[in-house]
Parts: sequence; C-alpha cells; structure tokens
Amino acid sequence: MDTTATMISIPSHVAIVMDGNGRWAEERGWTRTEGHRAGLENIRKIVKFFSKNGVKYLTLFAFSTENWDRPNEEVKILIELLEQAVREETKPLHDDGVRIRHIGRLDRLPVNLRDSILDSVALTSANQGINLNIAYDYGSRTEIVDAVKRIVVEGLSSDQITEDLFSTKLYTNGIPDPDFVIRTAGEMRLSNFLMWQCAYAEFYTTKCWWPDFDEDEASKALDEFSNRKRRYGKLDSI
Repeated sequence: MDTTATMISIPSHVAIVMDGNGRWAEERGWTRTEGHRAGLENIRKIVKFFSKNGVKYLTLFAFSTENWDRPNEEVKILIELLEQAVREETKPLHDDGVRIRHIGRLDRLPVNLRDSILDSVALTSANQGINLNIAYDYGSRTEIVDAVKRIVVEGLSSDQITEDLFSTKLYTNGIPDPDFVIRTAGEMRLSNFLMWQCAYAEFYTTKCWWPDFDEDEASKALDEFSNRKRRYGKLDSI
C-alpha cells in the first residue's frame, strides 16, 4: 500500500503559462494582435471551467518582465488589451464571485492600467469564489530579489530566515503554492514563472495554442493530474 504518495483528483491551485497567442494567429494569416485578443477572450471560459471543477486558486501568466523587450508596438497593444479586459471583465467576474489578485510589479505600468487593476482587486476582495491571480509584469527572479531586499530592509538576522518566512516576502504571500502547472503551445520550460513556488508542482504541457485551450483540453489536463503521484522527494512505501 502506498502511504507516502498521494493520489489527488483535483488540484487546489492551478498555474498556467498561456503561450501561443501570436503563433495561433500567424497560423491563420492573422495579426498577432488578433491572437492576443483571442487569448484574453479565452480566460473567462477557463476561469469558469476550473471554478466549476473545484479549483480554488488559478494563476495566469499574462505578461512577464521579459515581455517588455518585445517590439514597442506589440507591448503597447498588449497593455491596451489588458486594460480593456480589466475594464470589461471585472464586473462579470465579480458577479461570479471571483476574487482577483495581481502578482508582479505595478510601478512600471501606465497609470490607467495600474488604477484599473487596483480597482478590480479592491472590488472583488471580499468574494468567496475562485481566487484568480493575474501575473502581469511578473518575473520570478525579480520577485526573489525583491523578497531579499525586504528582508534586508527589515534587518532580519540569518537565524530568523526560514523557507516559511521567505515565502511571506514574495508577491504570492497568502497564496498556497501551485499543485499543477499547465503550459500551452508545447514549450517545456517555466520561463521565470513561480520558480520558488513550483518546487513540487506537477508539470503538464500541451501542443494546443492558448486560444484553443478549451474545456476539453482543460479536462484532459485534470485527468492527467488525477493519475499523478505526488511524492515530495520521498519513496513509495512497500
């Protein structure tokens, strides 16, 4: 009998690297902007799916610290699309009981976008439904460096620093670590996403582009997770 490995049917926290918007559009002869727009439109459906299936936390990697290095016009469009999405989607998500949280830096975002994000976080702060964490201008290395800076500023001694304490200095303080990481578009890397938090997460990749990642694809991912054994570095008991 296996006593150390745990069979789990539904992950509590799912994190998704939403990849492939641009390539999805180019495959169809469309602009990359159309791909990003389709990717944003897919978010509400996926949030509803995971909420319906008992997932408590959903973290979406929307814009990385490295994405600033893309062509200026594409960055401008991405920011405009996100601001539009925040304005249009916050009310429906709020009505569905979704709690929205931003993880990442806010200081580099345009004022209008920053204010929209803060408004959506405030509006939904008391909601009891699925927790939707949007990683925007997020990078795990930057997050870890910022955590170290907080510790230095607080003057903590080396004896006071533990893994649990360090976790409280991260952007994700108060959010449980992901159980399951999904990456679309077939890539096999984390890309500077939640590297501390994903130490023991199960990883799943699909060749499906993010705009095509529908309920059927999400169901396949959950089915795969249900067949995993999470050992946390331990061995199965005999």
